[in-house]
Amino acid sequence: MDDMAEQLTERLASDLDDGFTELVRGHASAVRSFLFRVSGSATEADDLGQDTFLRAYSALRDYSPERRRKLKPRAWLMTIAANVWRNHVRTRVRHPVSTTRAEDACGSWPDKSPGPEERAATSADRAVLVAALTELPEKHRVAVVMRYVVGMSYSDIAEAQSCPVGTVKAQVSRGIGTLRETLTLETAVQGEVTR
Repeated sequence: MDDMAEQLTERLASDLDDGFTELVRGHASAVRSFLFRVSGSATEADDLGQDTFLRAYSALRDYSPERRRKLKPRAWLMTIAANVWRNHVRTRVRHPVSTTRAEDACGSWPDKSPGPEERAATSADRAVLVAALTELPEKHRVAVVMRYVVGMSYSDIAEAQSCPVGTVKAQVSRGIGTLRETLTLETAVQGEVTR
């Protein structure tokens, strides 16, 4: 565990509210980035991120100070975020809310100009990559995003996913291979369209 993580876990052990504020400040962008990449929706990522931190705080309240000191904050939060995402997918499959996504319905709203966040998030390459990521099977998508978007080590991902490191390496490798095939095919199709 690095010095920053040790300081954070010590803060969580001594003062939960102050430590939790630092936990959110230090890891909110990584959690949101992970959830955005697996969901493909900024709105869902924000909602799921709030749910992740709510669950994290609830869990930390029940932990003893010794258990809080032993946490690996990043891997622990990514475990919670991945579980929140899986629960969201299960709920969405069992109880579909609408056949039209909110992002698709926005076309009928009078103000069609994107805000600053949408402008930054909608470059053509990023949109293609996000679309390709959403096509990956869930276990490959989660592993690829944790590895390359969040920057977690294979061992941290294995801990977050409760599986062996070799399984994580295989999931990442298969996910990257599928992404390469998808993106190569996408590039070929775009080349034919622009001729």
